[in-house]
Parts: sequence; C-alpha cells; structure tokens
Amino acid sequence: MKPMTPTAHSRIVWCIGIGGSLLFSAAIASAESSPAFTLGPKVTADRKVRSVVGPSVRIDDRGRVSLAWVEEEKETRTVLYSRLEKVDGPVGEVVRVNGSGEVPYSRQEAPALAVSGDDVLMTWAVTHPKVTPDKPFSNDLRLSRSTDGGKTFQPSVLVNDDQQVIGHSFDSIHVAPDGAVHIAWVDGREGKKESGTFATRSTDQGRTVDKNLKVDENTCVCCRTAMTSGPDGTLYVAWRKILPGDLRETVVARSTDGGATYSAPVIVGHDRWVFPGCPHRPASLGTDRQGRLYVAWYTEGSDETPSIYLAYSDDKGETFSPKQKLNLSKGTFPDHPQMAVDQEGRVILVWEEQSPVRREVVVSVSLDRGQSFSLPQKINDKKGQTPSVSVNAQGLAVLAWMEHAMPAHRLVVQTLQLPGMNVVARQ
Repeated sequence: MKPMTPTAHSRIVWCIGIGGSLLFSAAIASAESSPAFTLGPKVTADRKVRSVVGPSVRIDDRGRVSLAWVEEEKETRTVLYSRLEKVDGPVGEVVRVNGSGEVPYSRQEAPALAVSGDDVLMTWAVTHPKVTPDKPFSNDLRLSRSTDGGKTFQPSVLVNDDQQVIGHSFDSIHVAPDGAVHIAWVDGREGKKESGTFATRSTDQGRTVDKNLKVDENTCVCCRTAMTSGPDGTLYVAWRKILPGDLRETVVARSTDGGATYSAPVIVGHDRWVFPGCPHRPASLGTDRQGRLYVAWYTEGSDETPSIYLAYSDDKGETFSPKQKLNLSKGTFPDHPQMAVDQEGRVILVWEEQSPVRREVVVSVSLDRGQSFSLPQKINDKKGQTPSVSVNAQGLAVLAWMEHAMPAHRLVVQTLQLPGMNVVARQ
C-alpha cells in the first residue's frame, strides 16, 4: 500500500454544540499535512447515564443523519434513536425504540441500522424471557421499524424462528436495491460447540420476515456479521469463520437470488490467525457502481501482529486482491475498523488506535478504488471509541463515535467531504 499524496488546500473545522450554536472555528492550512478530504461540522450530544453502547450511523441521500445506540442507567437498558435533519445538527429528539418488557441484551454492539427514505429499520437483541443461570447469554433478535423518519417505532418483530433459549445476536441489516430488507446474525440453535451464520429477509418493508436460512456453520460466536449488495443486486454477507486448528478467517458468501440461497464462503485474507477464542472484532463491507466488493477487517495473522487490512474482489467474491495493511502507527493497538464506500469507489475507513494512555479514532480515505490511502488522521478530542461511518449517493460521508466526557458519555457526529463536493456548514 502506498500513502495518498496530500492535497495542498486548507480545511476548516467547526465544532457545534448540541443546540447548534457555533462554539469555535479554526482554519488549518498545510500543504504537507492536509489529507484528501475535508472534515466538516462536529456535533455532540452528552448523555449523562451509566453506559452507552454505540452509536451506529447512517446518512441518507437528503443529508439527514440517523443515530442508534443503547443506554444503561440504574439497571435499565434502552434502545434509542435520533436524527439530525441537517449535517451540522443539532441532534434531534431522542426516541425510545424497545417496547415495554423488552430488555435489550447487554453486549458490545450498537443496534444494526438501515435507512430507506422515511423507513428506519433496526435490529437488536433482547434478553430471552426464559433465560436461566446456566444459559446467561440467551437472547432473541428483534426487528424494529419506523415509517415516519424515526419519530415513532412500531412494535418490534421477532427475527429468529426457532424459539430456542440460546443466542441470536451479532446482527447486521441491509436494504437491497429492490427494497428487500436482509438480516444476518450469529445463531446457536443447532446446539453445537460453535454457532452458525443465519440469514433472513423481509419483502414488506420489515413488517414480517421469511423463514430463517442457515448460511454456514463453525462461526466465531462474537464477531458481528456484515452485509452489502452490488448494483446488480448480488447480496454479500461476511463473518469470521473457525477452521480446523482454531484458525480464525474472515469469509464472504454471496447470494444471486435475493437471499434465497448463499454460496459457500470464500476466505478473504488467508491470515492464518490461530486464536482459541472470539476476538469480538467484525469485518466491514462495501461496493461501488462497477460492482467491486471491498472488505476491511482486523486480524493478528500468523505473526500475532494486530493489524487492519483491506482487500477487494472484481468477480463477485470468488477471489480477492492481495490484502493491504492500513494502520501505520507504531506502539498502538488498531481496533474495530468500519468502512463506507461511495458509488465512485471512494473508500472511507475509520478505526480505533489504543495505547496504555490514549484511545483515538482515526480516519483514512482512498480516492482510487482502494489502490492508495491517505495517512490516518486523528479526529476525536477525548478518549474515543466504537466509530461508525456511512456515505450517501452524493458522496457525503458522516462519522460517529463515542467519547468519555466525565461525568457524561458524549456522542460525536462529524461530516467528511470528499473532493469535488461543495458542502457548507449552515449556522
């Protein structure tokens, strides 16, 4: 991988409070340090609760930004949603998603989130009503749906159809070009030592779901699935598979019939990572208008070096390019990569970099369909974690993450402008 040549233009960074008021602005001009993108408004929302999981983020083609997360306060957990009507904020009304008696399962992932017009769709795990001390990780997977842009949510729908007191979580959700809603997750219903990857779809905007389909077995139990689809409708799902000898490999399967069947999984990076446990680190997927499939993932490989890689496929996931290492910083631990790809094949990748004294969120961009990347740039102010990223059809990206801002947790949203666009913060 070669670093992208920096551009020689200034960038302006705004910081905007939760009420939308301008707190400060600073112009930074450096031909040596300016990357091939411009960071726009930074919007924050402080949540004075015990803990926050997330957020997930999506930006629609009108520039509206959706957020989903889970909060815990005084032993009560709540699934929440909010929307920014403009990219420079403010964060809108916070809406409760889970119904009475639905207790969100305590886990590391935010709700999976998809937006299609005014339809907002979320999947999240609920603690199984028959959970027992010998099965403490048992949960059901729920699908929540809003038809009014997230102002209200209808009663949730049960996704898994097995009725077993086991785990159904680490889910992903995706709306295909034909409007079908696809869901994938990790499922222990077969009672084997290792869980399997399962999927389903909804052809009525999330009102109901089809019969569950087993995609594969021997799935790493706590690495979240990921989904995307190409311009021709080919559907892709990624997960971490366990191979003989405790090898943990990121794999991708595809469906060419709208999710009715899936191909056998294909190994992406051939990392040869031996790890007798679950890393809790998912892959991320994206496609461009030419059908190139991009995969970003975490591995420690055969040499046990924590690394973030990207590879792509031009034959619908049958084969993959040589993997490119993206993290460059020495003495830090790269973690939780998330990726978004626009129609032109411009790739925005965000991840954490940890050290004994700091926890940073960094972003790197490719403008040439994954051939080269800008130098990773730090974007958080305080201790940041769990970044998420989304990009719309116009190429406007949005980043979101959480910061610890005592005595509160802070949700942070920031736009990222790719070259050739003209996005101006409104005050």
